[in-house]
Amino acid sequence: MPSLPSNRLVGGTFALLACAVLSACGGSGKISGAGASFPASIYTRWFADLATKKGLQVAYQSVGSGAGVRQLIAQTVDFGASDAPMRAEDIARVSRGVVQVPMTAGAIAVAYNFPGCDLKLSQSQLAGIFLGTINNFNQVGCGNKAIRVVHRSDGSGTTFNFTAHLAAISPSWSKGPGNGTAVSWPTGIGAKGNEGVAAQLTQVDGSLGYVEQAFVRGTLQAAALTNGSGQMTKPTNETASQALATIDLGPDLIGSDPNPKQGYPIVTFTWILLYKTGNGARTEPLKTAFNYTLSPDAQGIAPKLGFVSLPEPVVIRARAAVASIVP
Repeated sequence: MPSLPSNRLVGGTFALLACAVLSACGGSGKISGAGASFPASIYTRWFADLATKKGLQVAYQSVGSGAGVRQLIAQTVDFGASDAPMRAEDIARVSRGVVQVPMTAGAIAVAYNFPGCDLKLSQSQLAGIFLGTINNFNQVGCGNKAIRVVHRSDGSGTTFNFTAHLAAISPSWSKGPGNGTAVSWPTGIGAKGNEGVAAQLTQVDGSLGYVEQAFVRGTLQAAALTNGSGQMTKPTNETASQALATIDLGPDLIGSDPNPKQGYPIVTFTWILLYKTGNGARTEPLKTAFNYTLSPDAQGIAPKLGFVSLPEPVVIRARAAVASIVP
């Protein structure tokens, strides 16, 4: 697995323990959630800060967006997290209602393990690699080395956003594997979570896969991709911000653009999923937690951790969404 800064603990269950000073310590100040691995590292940092600054205990399980949605539907968590908005049919299964709150954002990188190769991919080349029609780096301008594709094996919002881009740029992909949190991959091996994909990429010479940009460490590099205007760009905070600024989130705060014309072309917001009603004694702890994560201090550390701070207009609407949940 790539070497990550010590404040970016990833994977598994993050249980950050502190006695709550909100209300009584008998559970009202303790909340738990599960879901997306994409933002797990920044959530870990934020929840650690909450324990220190607010005395609020938050436990978060990095289990993938699909599992997070399932746990929200099953009501085994106080909140979920997903890199893809919930589907209408899933929302309909939640009698308490769902509020989807954009929380942070980032770029999905096409990472590869081939030192000395400066990979620049056209849209057709990118699709061809994951379709299995391009299987050697010498077909895309680098040396003679087999491409070993790595993809997610679990239900994943990262996969949802990555395959949405492939479907937008490739009719063959759109008509074939299509777009979803899990698809039938034409080629490659699977790994669980961004953590698992990054670990496989680090271990396997000639491997290539998709991960959150913050996982591109050590021997891994990020390919330059072609955006909707034909510009070749690599994922950086600046190019991701340029693309995110063009996305209209819409009235429900769930909009996206699978092929933006400005900046880096595979960017995503990621959402916290809250129950609209029935939060009981956890209502105020939930509001405290997510008002903090939307604060200037919390959003300000996002670029240092490999994420993109939310634009202020989005923050204002996100705070209003958090305020709308009720006991």
